[in-house]
Amino acid sequence: MHHDEGFKPTNTGRLIEDCIAGTERFKWSRTEPSAELLSALSAPSIDPYIVFPEGGSYKDRMVTFEPKEGKEPVFIVLDGTWRQAGRMFRLSRYLDHLPVIQPEVTSTSQYKLRKAPVDGQLCTAEVAAEMLKLTGDEAGFDILSSYFSVFNDHYKASRMSRAIVEDTDAKALIRAYQQAF
Repeated sequence: MHHDEGFKPTNTGRLIEDCIAGTERFKWSRTEPSAELLSALSAPSIDPYIVFPEGGSYKDRMVTFEPKEGKEPVFIVLDGTWRQAGRMFRLSRYLDHLPVIQPEVTSTSQYKLRKAPVDGQLCTAEVAAEMLKLTGDEAGFDILSSYFSVFNDHYKASRMSRAIVEDTDAKALIRAYQQAF
């Protein structure tokens, strides 16, 4: 997570942590990577990837996800504005050895709180949801997508001083999930 991102009310990275067990958040530093992050990435039981759009000088690092027996896929989603994420990707030399995977974008971004500089770019929570879908975790995809939808609606309503729509499909899905557990 970019150091400016943690306190922004528009940050969607924290939604991932709320929905996906085992999610870990690390504060980004260009020159002093988190010891916990480096330790986690060296675990032999994981299969780590950086999630980032294809392009530039790293095309040789781009891969297609294929599950590996006995290894848990771990996706590093850079949490910041689109510009910050690009900078984090370029300047994190300690991550250069990791393969890069691009999520298959199946829809346009529903994030209405910040404007993407390029069409087709997703916010952090949407990227994580796409990675859940990629690994076959449809329930996780549905829950995170629904949680994001409710977050988006509530934040937008608060900025416009409007009443919040109380009964949506997203809220119903979240309630059903909560009752199941």
